[in-house]
Amino acid sequence: MEIQELLEQVKAGTLSIEEAKQYLRKEPFEELGYAKLDTHRKLRTGHAEVIYCEGKSTEHFLEIFTHLYRENGEVFGTRASKEQYLAAKERFPQTVYDETSRIIRIEKNDKPHMGKIVVCSAGTADIFVAEEAALTAEYFGNYVERIYDIGVCGIHRMLANLDAIQSANCIVAVAGMEGALASVLGGLVDKPVIAVPTSVGYGASFHGVSALLTMINSCANGVAVVNIDNGYGAGYMASQINRLVGEQHE
Repeated sequence: MEIQELLEQVKAGTLSIEEAKQYLRKEPFEELGYAKLDTHRKLRTGHAEVIYCEGKSTEHFLEIFTHLYRENGEVFGTRASKEQYLAAKERFPQTVYDETSRIIRIEKNDKPHMGKIVVCSAGTADIFVAEEAALTAEYFGNYVERIYDIGVCGIHRMLANLDAIQSANCIVAVAGMEGALASVLGGLVDKPVIAVPTSVGYGASFHGVSALLTMINSCANGVAVVNIDNGYGAGYMASQINRLVGEQHE
């Protein structure tokens, strides 16, 4: 429950002062033994804790998934396995899983989506990271437009979509190989570009290190870089930027 909701319930008389005090006495995390769930994260940052599913046993994942869903009314996880999805769906039939991005979630149906974020990929092979960014931004309440396969070896494809790209409050540029997409976009727009290097490429790409170094060394202004294959980090950062723009317009 959010503090705003709690105070409104107290004001309306549907929640007693004693019940509200009991809720506020709870520790800012929930102790599970193998995990300490940050149940106050939404109060501090505006977004509830999400689950990094990879490396967690199915049992631990499912209990974390269950507790966060019951606490927040929705839940979001990245790098989930098919086994974890099947376990979650057995307990919560409304669970949704995207095999491309490996994102698992239960989402509120009435969530508003604000502003505009454009997620671009250099190639079709980069879509698994691009979708992680796009679905993350959508989950956190942003309108997202996807523009895929516009890499620099066919730059006319990017230029054909330039109006849509320039209309965004923030652009996420996902690219492997040499990672040039972010620099080109950075020179064409007046909005922040979040560059995401991917592990896509042949041997000398060093599993994304080549693209990472290209993006870090970009001469274009307004380009920031997240870690290799970190679509979630890019989607979250784009959401924060988009939210700031929305607050300025209110």
